[in-house]
Amino acid sequence: MSVVDSVKSVMVPVHPEGYRFAAIFAVLGILLWWLWAPLGFVGVVLTVWCLYFFRNPERHTPTRQGLVISPADGVVQLIKIVVPPPELELGDTPRTRISIFMNVFNVHINRSPMDGTITRKVYTPGAFVNATLDKASEDNERMSLCLETSTGKTIAFVQIAGLVAQRILSFVEEGDSLQAGERFGLIRFGSRVDVYLDDGMVPLVSVGQLAVAGETVIADEQASEEARCAAIR
Repeated sequence: MSVVDSVKSVMVPVHPEGYRFAAIFAVLGILLWWLWAPLGFVGVVLTVWCLYFFRNPERHTPTRQGLVISPADGVVQLIKIVVPPPELELGDTPRTRISIFMNVFNVHINRSPMDGTITRKVYTPGAFVNATLDKASEDNERMSLCLETSTGKTIAFVQIAGLVAQRILSFVEEGDSLQAGERFGLIRFGSRVDVYLDDGMVPLVSVGQLAVAGETVIADEQASEEARCAAIR
């Protein structure tokens, strides 16, 4: 790796949302330092962590038609066949849902799984229970989006607030066109993203697998293989 690449790997761009929080922690650090110098170190750590949390790196997104790309960094927590949330208006036919959990150390910028147009966007208030729990899909605060692809498929992706998440931010509106890997929102401080696949889209990840937003292929509407299983080795 060259010196330039090494610097880029450390000096990752920060989303503007992060600077406000970093400033708050910096002021807190100054006050703590004034009260007792060793406490000021806590403020420094919080400020650096805040900038780290809101990092906004570039990603290399596969562009082949039919691929479904991970919308979030994190662990594939659940893969289940369930009825989508009613606010999506996708009917009562069960769909494969892939749930990706983001902890506080993951990048929290969310990216579009496919090329397409946003046909529905619905905010649903709710609780802030642990996002690793299955019931978080129904009980937690969430932002639900439907996307229609150029091939006529419809997928949905839902940003779900977690135990310490306090705000879901969306960068898109109904009618907006997105490219796979394009940023569509973020969630502050721990959360989860659910992806509801359309018919014929085969999951290509397994529970426990790490996913990278904008890069990891989680499903493929052109795949002929069965859903994948994995073993811990």
